[in-house]
Amino acid sequence: MDQGATVEALLSHGKVTPDDVARARLRAEVEGSAILDVLLAEGVVDRPTLLRMAAVAAGVDHVELTEHPIDPIAAAVLPGEFARRAHALPYGWSGSELLVAVPLRALSDLDLKDDIARLSGRRVRFVLAGRAEIEYRINQIYRAESELADLSSTLVVEEEQADLDSFTEVEGDAPVVRFVSLLISQAISDRASDIHIEPTEHDVRVRYRIDGVLQDAHRAPRGIHPGVVSRLKIMAEMDIAERRIPQDGRLTVNHHGQPIDLRIATLPTVWGEKIVARVLDNTNTRLGLADLGFSPANFERFEASYSKPYGMILVTGPTGSGKSTSLYATLNALNKPDVNVITVEDPVEYRLAGINQVQTNVKAGLTFASALRSILRSDPDIVLIGEIRDHETANIAIEASLTGHLVLSTLHTNDAPSAVTRLVEMGIEPFLVGSALDAVVAQRLCRALCERCKESYRPTAEELAAVRFQLDDDIDLLYRAVGCTSCAGTGYRGRMALHEVMSVTEEIERLTVARSSTDEIGTVARGQGMTTLRDDGWLKVKQGRTSIEEVLRVVG
Repeated sequence: MDQGATVEALLSHGKVTPDDVARARLRAEVEGSAILDVLLAEGVVDRPTLLRMAAVAAGVDHVELTEHPIDPIAAAVLPGEFARRAHALPYGWSGSELLVAVPLRALSDLDLKDDIARLSGRRVRFVLAGRAEIEYRINQIYRAESELADLSSTLVVEEEQADLDSFTEVEGDAPVVRFVSLLISQAISDRASDIHIEPTEHDVRVRYRIDGVLQDAHRAPRGIHPGVVSRLKIMAEMDIAERRIPQDGRLTVNHHGQPIDLRIATLPTVWGEKIVARVLDNTNTRLGLADLGFSPANFERFEASYSKPYGMILVTGPTGSGKSTSLYATLNALNKPDVNVITVEDPVEYRLAGINQVQTNVKAGLTFASALRSILRSDPDIVLIGEIRDHETANIAIEASLTGHLVLSTLHTNDAPSAVTRLVEMGIEPFLVGSALDAVVAQRLCRALCERCKESYRPTAEELAAVRFQLDDDIDLLYRAVGCTSCAGTGYRGRMALHEVMSVTEEIERLTVARSSTDEIGTVARGQGMTTLRDDGWLKVKQGRTSIEEVLRVVG
């Protein structure tokens, strides 16, 4: 790649100034890096502009693959495995020439061009595209199923012939290694949060949880199950000989240059060990509160609570509702050099810079309660408790919040008002709950409509009445899911949070002391302006971000 020609193209097209180039060249010499990398890092030029100018300098065309349709006939001329390895995607034709999108560093790779010409039997023209775009579209076009099926046939062995010792030193290109790597890579590319590997009577079923919904991904012969389980156990540093009890482990894989952590859990079933791998997306730990989708009114209530120096804030909801993400985002806002933040979690899923994190170990006697006692002797300002599960933990957390600490934690309840009665049911004195608790945030995750294919429609009065939904005077159109290649035909892509934020006012505190019911507390909270989960969902429906059906699926 001729960096000088690209820099000249940037200058001649007015994308950078001579001063920008001089400053970048000086920094590149000091750091021993490339001048184009410096221009990108400093934000002087963005990557799409850089690619367009690099194409001009090289005398080739540039294509933005995210918006460009892919000709399936063109894509089919290369095997998926070759396309992935070479980072090259045939996407169309120019006369008799095959157009192949390649990243910047491959433009001058004549050997690669010859290999593609030999495999395709066509003349090849390279077109410049972003590497990330190429990899994304390759994963869309060349799904892993066919390669997984081929590997499955080579991996089939009788269970009683499986030699566990042979898996402790597996070659990097062994079929079982490739099979497991493909499963993980495809899951990450599909934005899956969990990978389920489930043995059945006749085969092995692989499912991915994408945007909160499980989807079938692959079926494989039952004979491969022992090898796949052993490989994952070795990667996660678990006991491969122990099949009778559940185990937990953790591993890190490299996906397109990015380290991705996976938490592995095994569960013995009647047909063998089921494995669930939770994909830990570390970008969640860098989220700000503004990224969580709070409505202005809900955010104002929540900010008023976490800005106080002491008190307890609870985030409630079922497993997988984004409670930990919300707590981490809150910690990111609170984590400053002048405060001591300590967490106790089971397990510690994400490592946070500048925060002291403690992982419970029940076998060693380190429970939430015992860890919390030690934490309070370590001079904390802010304490995060992964989950309040029992009376002892709840009692210590309440005492901590009453003695000048800000305590953040989670609780399993259906809505915000239920958190108050849940703590009382745990055996905490009502007057302590009312005094310590400052706010409760109930949360659910719903799927967001795909921006590329969602369609507007005008709902009938009967449809709205059936779900108790009322349109605003200035809104007469809503949106619904359709399905396209971008969202894998589901009509949804990504998720957003629905919130219910209840501030514990004096009146709610009095109701708590009086042991009032959840319904009574909820009625008062709504009268004081609390937006329910469903109403927050309706707000996001009116904004065109999700659908009525999705809100009803999540909150009923």
